[in-house]
This record gives sequence, structure tokens and C-alpha cells, in this order.
Amino acid sequence: MIILRKIFLKMIKVNTRLLLTTSLLLIFFSTYFITKFEPETFPHWFDGLWWVMTTVTTVGYGDYYPVTVEGRILAMFLYIVGIGLIGVIIGKVVDVLSGFRKKREEGRIVYKGKGHYIIIGWSKKAKYALKEMLNTKEDKIDIVIVDDMDKAPILDDNIFYVSGDATSEETLLNANVKEAMSVLIFADDSIQDSKLIDGKTLLIASTIEAIASNVHTIVEVMEEEHIKNFKHVKVDDFIFSHETISSLAVRSAFTKGISGVFGQLLRRKFGDDLYHVPVKKEWKTYKDAFDALIAEGATLIADGQNLGINRMLHEDIPDNAKLFVVCDKETFDRIVG
Repeated sequence: MIILRKIFLKMIKVNTRLLLTTSLLLIFFSTYFITKFEPETFPHWFDGLWWVMTTVTTVGYGDYYPVTVEGRILAMFLYIVGIGLIGVIIGKVVDVLSGFRKKREEGRIVYKGKGHYIIIGWSKKAKYALKEMLNTKEDKIDIVIVDDMDKAPILDDNIFYVSGDATSEETLLNANVKEAMSVLIFADDSIQDSKLIDGKTLLIASTIEAIASNVHTIVEVMEEEHIKNFKHVKVDDFIFSHETISSLAVRSAFTKGISGVFGQLLRRKFGDDLYHVPVKKEWKTYKDAFDALIAEGATLIADGQNLGINRMLHEDIPDNAKLFVVCDKETFDRIVG
């Protein structure tokens, strides 16, 4: 028993690939020899394979069993060596799966997918953003969270975590930022000074610009006056969390119920929403688009950031126009369908 124990301990330390190869060879040759030793008991190679597999996995249905001396010697060999070998293989498979899960939880992975979304800086705001992204996209999307926490804040089959300093190229490359659809950079709530917060955000945006300038980048800025410091970095959109909340509070104070309008536009699950619609060939002027969309039940309100559509209805729609409408989901599907 001591000798067998030592053998099995050494087997555990053997390379997994070598163990798998040895196991496959053991199963193959055991199947071959049992059909040669007892062709009447095992008339087909699959019968032999069935018996070998039920033996080494300790199932032992008893529907097939050897009757010759040679067959029984092979069976005893499988009892002693085969069962131990397969047990070690199963243990290693479990270890590999457990190790992979642990690496995912600790963020020690390299994400290799494409067209995903990256959230940098975990906070309550980031958590709400993640939920809204999942609610907004009907098709399943991959989201990669980047932060320096010891453990993933949330994991799912399409939510991944990369641990590390977001200002480091290595961390961003582990999140495959070059192939990402967009990156959302949230302000670090653990820092008290707004200048330092925006300074860190600027450093992250600069690092992304250096390795993936084509990626759509959205940045949360604490102070609007700091935007000028981002002028050398390609940032597509800025979010001012403090200003937005304060502005909404003031507007609600002066105009009762207006917060509900903003709430519908900000949350995809409630009421009408803001949608981007492609320009159709028959739309030459903004009035053409406005009238056609109204007939469908949608209201054209903007071209990009220009909200003055009602003052430019007779102007031609430029090639780079980005039209936004307000409507419900069914109307939008009908327009783009």
C-alpha cells in the first residue's frame, strides 16, 4: 500500500498532458487486449471499450465481465492502476476548473473577445451603468470591469473582471481595449480632491489614447473647467455627474414633473426613449425626415448635439448627419426594420 501511495503521489505531480496521454493509451490498449483475450464475451470493440470505461470509473454495471485468466489479470490491473490514474485525471480537471474560476474572481485573466464594453472604476454609478447597459442591449453583450480590487465585484457568463491599475498599458491590454466597442471611465470616488480625481481620469484616458485611439471613450469629469486639460486626448463624450444632478434638481424645483421626462430619456426600460435612426435616401431635408418620422409616431429632436431641428427644417441633411428621435421601442423597431 505504501508503494501504491507513493506512485499515486508522483502521478499527481506529473504533467497533465502526459497524464491525459497515458490515460488514453491505457484505455485504448485495454480495449484492444480484452477483445483479443475474450472475443466471445466482447464480440465488438465498443463492448470492450464500454467494459474498460465502466471499470476504471468504478461504475461496474456487471453486464460485461471477463471469464478467462488473461482477461481477469487485465481487470485486476485496471482495478489497481487504471482506477487510480483516472481518479488523478478527474482531480486535475477539477483543479483546473477551480483555478480558472479563482483567476476570474481575482481578475487575473486576459480577455480575448471583441466588440465588448469596458467599465473602468467600480462604484455605485458604475453598477447602475452596467445594469442599464444590459437592459439597453437586447442582444447579449460582454462587459469587462477594470479596477484594482482584490475580488471581482460581479461576475457572470458575459461579465468579466480584470484587476490592475487602469493607467497601466498592461492592464488595459488584458482587457483587450484595442478591440473594445467603447470605454466608460468613472471618477475615482475614493479620492477627495476633484483635481486629483480628474488628474487620474486624464492619465487613464491618455493611456487609452496611446494604445487604442480609435475606441469610443466616455469620461466622467468632476469639474467642467478641467475639460481643457483633456484637449490633447481624444475623448468622445464627457459626463458631469455633479452638474447634471444639480441642474436636474433646480429644474424640478422650478418646473414640477420635469424630472420624470429626464428619467424616461435616461432609462431604457421606462416610457419613451431616445434613439438614433439612420438617414434614409428619400430624406433630402430635415423636414422630409421630420414629417416621415412623425407619421411613424416618432419625433425628430436633434442632429448630433444640435437641438435646433425645428429652426432648420428646410436645410439639406448632410452626409454625416446623426439623427435622434424620441419614441417607444416598438416604433423604433418599425422605423429601422
